[in-house]
Amino acid sequence: MTEQSSPLERSLTLTVTLAAVHADVEKRLKQMGRTARVDGFRPGKVPMRMLQGMYGDQMMRDALGDAAQASFQAAVQAQSLRVVGAPTFASADSSDAAQYAFTATFEVFPEFVPGDISGATIERPVTEVTDADVDRTIDILRKQRTRWVSVARAAESGDRVLMDFKGFKDGEPFEGGTGEKQFCVLGAGQFLADFETALTGANAGDSRSFDMTFPADYQAPGLAGQAVRFDVFVHDVQMPVLPELDTEFAQSLGIESGDTTQMRTEIKGNLEREAKKRIQARLKDQVMKALVEATTVDIPKALVGFEIQRLRENARQDWMQRTGQDMGGMNLPDNLFEEQARRRVAVGLVLSELVQREKLSASADQVRALLQEQAESYEQPEEMVRWYYEDPERLREVESVVLEDNVVSWALTKAQVADKSIAFQDLIGNAA
Repeated sequence: MTEQSSPLERSLTLTVTLAAVHADVEKRLKQMGRTARVDGFRPGKVPMRMLQGMYGDQMMRDALGDAAQASFQAAVQAQSLRVVGAPTFASADSSDAAQYAFTATFEVFPEFVPGDISGATIERPVTEVTDADVDRTIDILRKQRTRWVSVARAAESGDRVLMDFKGFKDGEPFEGGTGEKQFCVLGAGQFLADFETALTGANAGDSRSFDMTFPADYQAPGLAGQAVRFDVFVHDVQMPVLPELDTEFAQSLGIESGDTTQMRTEIKGNLEREAKKRIQARLKDQVMKALVEATTVDIPKALVGFEIQRLRENARQDWMQRTGQDMGGMNLPDNLFEEQARRRVAVGLVLSELVQREKLSASADQVRALLQEQAESYEQPEEMVRWYYEDPERLREVESVVLEDNVVSWALTKAQVADKSIAFQDLIGNAA
């Protein structure tokens, strides 16, 4: 009989026949006896009594565990229970010496109806990629391909200075204040503004000494708000030279023909695909928020626990990528991730229920269409599509995106939708 101790927690009291468990233990010991290595005996010749003494307790625990699991699975299937996570087993009292009784405690998936979002308003961004957006992108691409040319003149804002520098605090060098053959682009904010200003007007071969004060909120506590002196020697002054908008530049962007008109067309297409992706992301965030706010659903603790573990591991990997260091034994507490984990689990539950109720599963044609659209920005689109189909895990990621898109499309037919014009730059700059 199933007992309910909370909205999602259930418990079952079950029994297994001890005679069957003992028979299983004997079978396991015989199988082990064929290969067991014990000093003084050849393999397969170890007495059963000795094996029983050495491994009997462990074999009994394993056999009981497997029997309990099998009994639990049979009961769950018979009652059509949708179990979340793994059950916990505990011994129970039994009046029958021939039976082993135990209690299985577990959670089930919640039963609920997705809420009504007909009163929710979804703001749908509407944008257009203009020639100015294309020009701005081309400018960025040109700057990424900047060449630096030495000049025989004083350094100006935007120039790059090659220098040695040494900093002194109270007359003594301070940690992190020394550099050799370092580049500094004046006005780019790579160094403190006062430092860059002091180098403006310098020529190659100049030595400069100047005083400055670190900002009060400087990241190094020992230097914050402190007055220092820098001695700088300028090796070289270089000016930026951007590539011309010509055939060579177009070819550097993968346009084999070198046609700059085709280059602009392809850049515009890439920007339009990016805009579509950003708009879809904004719509998805609003739809998921509306669905969760409109739906009352109990959240299984087991799923929250799994999600906390995933978020914690993501945080560790992110730390490793950003710092190059392992977090070691540092234990990030659950409460850092619990709110986000609960929100993500709620979204997942509502999505799953909606997909089932409204038949919103991703079709094979939808998956292929999305892959082909994403691959358009690659030089060999068919290779990218093939790469996804070679790995079921990668393909499942695309299927998940299609599934979420299907939910968004469905939600837009139910909620109030308000179109709002937005400049492409604002869409890109403010996207989450």
